Amino acid sequence: MQLNDAEWEFIEPYLPVGAFGPYPERLRQQFEGVVWRFRTGAQWREMPQEFGAWSTVANRFRQWRDIGVFEALLEGLIAEAARRGEVDLSLVSIDSTTARAHHDAAGMHLSEDVLTALEKAAAEEETARSKGAAPRNKTGRTQTPIPTGKSADVSGDATDSD
Repeated sequence: MQLNDAEWEFIEPYLPVGAFGPYPERLRQQFEGVVWRFRTGAQWREMPQEFGAWSTVANRFRQWRDIGVFEALLEGLIAEAARRGEVDLSLVSIDSTTARAHHDAAGMHLSEDVLTALEKAAAEEETARSKGAAPRNKTGRTQTPIPTGKSADVSGDATDSD
């Protein structure tokens, strides 16, 4: 994908030019390499030579990411669209993370006493755990260790038959 001159004029001020590079004439080429990488979904190593060395473009992307270039560019694009009156945020979705809950959790309402009792039980459980108390099962009974069969009386080795 090649950026047209109007697009590049908008993007260029957001990209920093340090004392040691990138050279301004390669800046556009490297940015287009980053765009190519994310449009195609290819690996950095598969990048065509026309964008420069893949490792240079990948490093440049990481530098821009770390200093917040892409966030600033997005904010600038939104501001420019708002200035033109072309913003429709009704269809914007930045993150589609989903948190799943059990179907029984839907519409659950707890009275204040139940909520207080649950909080108290959780606090008691945490206190018992921090003091090293024996773990309890769901019925509230202390769990007993299961014999491993290694003790003398269980394995039958305790008798001396000499």
